[in-house]
Amino acid sequence: MRYAQRHAPHLSGCLLALMAGASPLVAARPVQAADQATDTRLAEIKQALQAQESRLDSQQKQLADQQKTLTTQQAEIDRLRAERDGLLADIRAGRSDAPAGSDTAVPYASLSPNTSSAPAPLSGSDASTSGTPAMTVSQVEPMRPDPLPQQPVGAAPPPKKVEEVAALPEHVGVLTPKGKLVFTPSLDYVRSSSNRLVFRGVEIVPGIQVGVIEANDADRDSAVATVAMRYGLTSRLEVEARIPYVYRHDRVTTLAQRDETINRTTELDGQQIGDVEFSARYQLNEVRPGRAIFVANARIKPPTGLSPYDVGYDQFGVATSLATGSGFWAIEGGVTMLYPSDPGVIFGSLSYLHNVPRDIDKEIGGAMVGRVEPGDAISASLGFGLALNPRFSVSFGYSHSFIFPTKTQIGNTIQQSNSLQVGSLLMGWSYRLSDRMTLTNNFEFGVTSDAPDMRMVVAAPMSF
Repeated sequence: MRYAQRHAPHLSGCLLALMAGASPLVAARPVQAADQATDTRLAEIKQALQAQESRLDSQQKQLADQQKTLTTQQAEIDRLRAERDGLLADIRAGRSDAPAGSDTAVPYASLSPNTSSAPAPLSGSDASTSGTPAMTVSQVEPMRPDPLPQQPVGAAPPPKKVEEVAALPEHVGVLTPKGKLVFTPSLDYVRSSSNRLVFRGVEIVPGIQVGVIEANDADRDSAVATVAMRYGLTSRLEVEARIPYVYRHDRVTTLAQRDETINRTTELDGQQIGDVEFSARYQLNEVRPGRAIFVANARIKPPTGLSPYDVGYDQFGVATSLATGSGFWAIEGGVTMLYPSDPGVIFGSLSYLHNVPRDIDKEIGGAMVGRVEPGDAISASLGFGLALNPRFSVSFGYSHSFIFPTKTQIGNTIQQSNSLQVGSLLMGWSYRLSDRMTLTNNFEFGVTSDAPDMRMVVAAPMSF
């Protein structure tokens, strides 16, 4: 007991020293456990990042494969579109030897709606029977981008449906490919008639008239057989020549009532070569999706037909035969607009025809005819064409021409005719008979008093 009491302070100091030395060891154990947990978490994060990086690399490879497949499919789509364009151009022009994907700038058709400009009325000739320069329009289908195929990546693209090209009115066709020749025989028939009642006198009461009553009934028929050839100089420029042969027949019945009734019927005929034509058409812009195509037209017409001033006349100045030409040089310029809208094409045109004046210096019926200035003409048209199937297509439209007055010097006086308004409804259809030949039929129905009653054109373009 005494020993424990004597050594108690020493034992207490040793115990305190042992407790102080053990305390760092006890505190170090939680720190080491936290470090081990952190290392484990970092390892897990690193492993997750490596797995994510592996997945990203795999996805990047898949995207590269998909991009390669899309590129291949786009090339296939472009090839099918080129084949479609060549086929549609062949369908419209009636040929099958045009190479697919050729360098023709207008794939479906470069149009040239060549709105007929009515010729200026000349002395001794009827405006409705003189040659009407037709409108030439070329139709074009847009090369718009197609949507991506809706099939799994790597699958073959589905077969594309060939789109059709709508027909356009008379003389409308594709711009001829470079080095190609198109031969077009056609027959043009025009029928016009007029009935006129003139009273010169005094009407005392309704139904009782004192004076002279005159009634005229005129029926005019003309048939024009034409041979046309057009040739493609480049993929965007073509030239054309037309040679017509004209036959005309007029029957005019005049009834005059004064002291007695006088009835006189006159029949006139005329047939000979008409005015030949030379024209050129050039596509102004390239085909772009959603944009219209514009084609410039130029035409020149020399007076190769029989002039109205060269036919025979009796002593009263009445013609004894009919003219087959205008008797004047004519120059025409215009532009055609084509706006593709599947499965058809909208067309419009605007042109100006200038007739070159000349001196006649000829005595007709006792009167000296001097300088004659035929009236110029402004023409416009608007319409659309629609394809019903790969072979058959139809078109509808309207054309209108304003013809300025004609000035004629007779003796020492200048006489001026009235201006004319020539409006017609257009209708037509086209059928592809074979790879090289197409049959077209176009109609015009007059809606103004100055326009012919009816016009029908049958043509059969053949490509070589």
